[in-house]
Amino acid sequence: MIETAVIAFVAGVVTLAYALWLAYSVKNAAKGSEKMVEISSAISEGANAFLMRQYKTLAPIVVVLAIAIYFINLQTTIAFLAGVLCSALAGYIGMKVSVMGNVRVAEAAKHGMAKAFDVAFKGGAVTGMALVGLGLIGVSVLFKFTGIVPLIGFGFGASLISLFARVGGGIYTKAADVGADLVGKVEKGIPEDDPRNPAVIADNVGDNVGDCAGMAADVFESFVVTIIAAMLLGMAAGGQLIELPLLIASLGAIASIGGSFFVKVSNVKNVMGAFYKGIIATAIIMLVLSFFVLQQSLMLYATVVCGVVVTVAIFKITEYYTAKEEKPVQEIAEAAKTGAGTNIIRGLAIGMQATAAPLLLVVAALAISYVAAGIYGVALAAAAMLSLSAIVIAVDAYGPITDNAGGIAEMSGLPAKVREVTDELDAVGNTTKATTKGYAITGAALGALALFAAFATEAKLTSVNLLNPSVTIGLFIGALLPFVFSSFLMTAVGKAAFQIVEEVRRQFREIKGLMEGTARADYATCVDISTKTALNELAVPGLIAVLSPLVVGLLFGAEALGGLLAGVISSGFLLALMMCTSGAAWDNAKKLVETGKYGGKGSDAHKAAVVGDTVGDPFKDTAGPALNALIKVVNTVSLLFAGAIVAYGIHLIA
Repeated sequence: MIETAVIAFVAGVVTLAYALWLAYSVKNAAKGSEKMVEISSAISEGANAFLMRQYKTLAPIVVVLAIAIYFINLQTTIAFLAGVLCSALAGYIGMKVSVMGNVRVAEAAKHGMAKAFDVAFKGGAVTGMALVGLGLIGVSVLFKFTGIVPLIGFGFGASLISLFARVGGGIYTKAADVGADLVGKVEKGIPEDDPRNPAVIADNVGDNVGDCAGMAADVFESFVVTIIAAMLLGMAAGGQLIELPLLIASLGAIASIGGSFFVKVSNVKNVMGAFYKGIIATAIIMLVLSFFVLQQSLMLYATVVCGVVVTVAIFKITEYYTAKEEKPVQEIAEAAKTGAGTNIIRGLAIGMQATAAPLLLVVAALAISYVAAGIYGVALAAAAMLSLSAIVIAVDAYGPITDNAGGIAEMSGLPAKVREVTDELDAVGNTTKATTKGYAITGAALGALALFAAFATEAKLTSVNLLNPSVTIGLFIGALLPFVFSSFLMTAVGKAAFQIVEEVRRQFREIKGLMEGTARADYATCVDISTKTALNELAVPGLIAVLSPLVVGLLFGAEALGGLLAGVISSGFLLALMMCTSGAAWDNAKKLVETGKYGGKGSDAHKAAVVGDTVGDPFKDTAGPALNALIKVVNTVSLLFAGAIVAYGIHLIA
């Protein structure tokens, strides 16, 4: 019988090869005029510069942590460094293909919706397929040659890069976006991607380093740590249960390749329907393949079904709360008629309301999978959900490509019909980015529960007693962390946006002819402001995530740390859902007004909706998504150092 590690390795190679074929296809598409290529090159240079500076900033932190982990185990150190490299590579590939695809989508839009959609989806699919291929290859090779325990290091390396990619990229993208909107749209009344706006290139760079590189690293981490946690829980039973999560992930990769061929636009008004065809086809293929593998154990198969159903259901739930065709977004847009205050109040209310359905969905999945196969069943359900990451990220990474394509079309002066095509694609991209964030958050929560269970096993905890004062201390600190963490990120966005607003105002004031379109803006200064601020603000959130579990564990013991993990998972899950949903709903409410509702562009309702969208930007693209990484880093650090905490914890409260 073929070893599971070999099957997973082959599946990873096949998935990566498919990603390379897709990238080749995108690269060979027409690039358009010299002006279009010039704008795309400026975006590419800015994105490359940011990622390289981000990775250089992280290098000393990686070295220090590698030395600390070396005292635990050499193999774990090697796995940690491999996790860092694979996660960084996944983010880099996502960014590179996105900036390669944007100009080609703008050119393809000259020939209609179907062609532009095809190029955009293929570009997004490269990111999804590449991150899953890298994950399968990394986990399978390490498992084959080092065994299961050192894999924790691989997960921690992936978590670390995910945290900083989400934090750094999120601060960058939203600082530029907020700064560009507040001066360009609100003060000057010019379009979103107008070349006269000095922050427009920084805004487009941000889409790539935040939504592509950040999301790729985030889901890569969720994918691998969930597989690893499930494998660790399978150790108790031994045999095939250790390797089964890796096999399920391999099946998900193959199913995603198959499902991607179903993503075709048959109706220009039903782009979202094309994505659903691909997701549902992937889900069906996954269920069929896993049935053949698990037909001897229908209880285990039931957990896989749970994970797959959660994936499809979370898409529909998030779409309801964030699509401009649905009632919640329409209510937020209507609230803008009476000003920014009522618009913001309604958006917050919708975001809070939107936490209920995903939470109940997770509760149902937990209950069913636990009854079917115990805590291992919960972990396997999470692994099944994350096994579909390739097709989900293909849908997500499509969004920034079409967003940038619209910007290039605007800045290079392409005909209005081209911008109409890119706007239609971008409107769907806003919804897909929201729905995939819902998937990422839910996947992070389920994956963190699997990590929590693995930590409990490693720390030999059979229960977490809430009547124990040290556990209560841990619980409160854990519940607090997402709020403090988010406050640092929101403040960082505010600081950087303030600097960009001042710079954009200065340029409009001092560069003669800029508003008239006869002079060129200084784009590089805004890019530099966003880059410096984002990288300067990385340290504190990173220290919060890495040190808080160590401090609580060493001062109050493993059970208190269990309380902290329970607090950070529950609080972080709900806060992330609220932030991401509110932000996406505000964004699409603004776009709904821009279609002509309530006075359209330039109206008081539009100005109010822009303010709501501005508040929502750091919610949905900085703090909300970064909470995924916080949840998983805290859990991974706890698992990695569980042995040391048990051995050296001093238990201040006996």
